[in-house]
Amino acid sequence: DNDENRQKRRNRLLYSILKMIVDVVTTILGGAFLLRFWIQIVRARPPFQIANFLIQLTDWFIRPLRKTIPGWAGYDWSTLIAAILMAVVSALFDTWLINYFSARIILFLVALSLLNWIIYGFMGLLIIEAIFSWVNPYSPIASFVRDLNRPLLEPVRRFLPTLGGFDFSTLIVFFLLQIVSRTITHLILSNLI
Repeated sequence: DNDENRQKRRNRLLYSILKMIVDVVTTILGGAFLLRFWIQIVRARPPFQIANFLIQLTDWFIRPLRKTIPGWAGYDWSTLIAAILMAVVSALFDTWLINYFSARIILFLVALSLLNWIIYGFMGLLIIEAIFSWVNPYSPIASFVRDLNRPLLEPVRRFLPTLGGFDFSTLIVFFLLQIVSRTITHLILSNLI
């Protein structure tokens, strides 16, 4: 009986480690694909180092997809499809771990992964912009991150003036993203259960 319990604990540990690895890989790649798509949407020009890094990280998957998924309306849709496929891989792995395959659960897990990647990606960009505004606001990376954040911050800046020379739009958008994340996560999970 003790050997059986030890084996179960080892298996749980192995599954936990494997899940962590799959989550890290799919999150990094999914986030990179979404970043490439967002760069196209806002028409931002990344510094050479960032552009080169993104291309090297993602082109192995994007190039074959481009052969079957054509660009349309000025966007490379293969980058968005690649992010969705990473979310599917993550969801399939999660359902494999619990040994329960359901199209409904997989769909909800895919939606939840994409939501988290998008929300946390935007939150990360806001934090990076705040750091650069204190450390080196004239850096090419700072300018690039500002361009990525502009569509999120401009609507708030129109309604909220700077107070005492301080721009609180980043903080407000950060909290709004958290509210959106929690609300949508709650809706997804309540429909799942």
